[in-house]
Amino acid sequence: MKNLNGKKAVVIGGSRGTGLAIVEALQLEGAEVLVVARNPESLAELVSKWPNARTLQADMTDAATIETVFREAPDLVILAGGAMPPSQPVVELDWETFSTNWNTDVKASYMLTQYALTRPAKAGTLIVFLSSGAAIGGSPISGGYAGSKRMQMFLANYAQLASNRLGLGLRFLTLAPWRLMKNTGVGDVVVPKYAAFLGVSEDDFVAGMTQAQTKEDVADAVVSVAKQWPAVQEGNVFVVSSEGIATESDMLKGAPFWAKR
Repeated sequence: MKNLNGKKAVVIGGSRGTGLAIVEALQLEGAEVLVVARNPESLAELVSKWPNARTLQADMTDAATIETVFREAPDLVILAGGAMPPSQPVVELDWETFSTNWNTDVKASYMLTQYALTRPAKAGTLIVFLSSGAAIGGSPISGGYAGSKRMQMFLANYAQLASNRLGLGLRFLTLAPWRLMKNTGVGDVVVPKYAAFLGVSEDDFVAGMTQAQTKEDVADAVVSVAKQWPAVQEGNVFVVSSEGIATESDMLKGAPFWAKR
């Protein structure tokens, strides 16, 4: 039996890369999926492979998009999309470029949070932000990217506190892929840039990323927390690596993972 059969899921930024892997994993588990993305070509390609998936071509920072998402009365909302981060040292960036991910990733997370808390979303809704290991370790050639991904973690914590105080019954989580991933939009751009910045070959840079997860590992993590909600561990920030899912503190001290593939 498919564990998410009949559950309604919305994947924002789900037409390519990690978002697409999440859509595919949810479809295989029987979820009814709405995919939100800006690119009509990638949405068309998705539907050709997964004809049961519904799509919405829209900007994730548009208030009308957020309203449409929650009009679906979803059980699960995943914010997988975000802007391409800059890939230059901070000294080379102007403010507009530096703040790219604040104006997209954080803004979309904030709008989802505000709508869910104030309308509110139906009790039992699970809202997941995809953050990044850069929020823990930094990213010196990505402008404000690392800080923006950390802000997503803070937002999940703040939103959970508000939901608990208001008795709304919502669950906010942040999943942070531990390493850059090849075969994703960000990874394919940033990995060569980081290798050049460090003066090493691309292969050596990739080989040095220990416990590196794949986009399929991230998709498995999303499915895992969706299946386990509301019994998922306390806390709002979890790290995804090749070993599975761990809390941020456990990841940093090498403690056992609480969920594995």
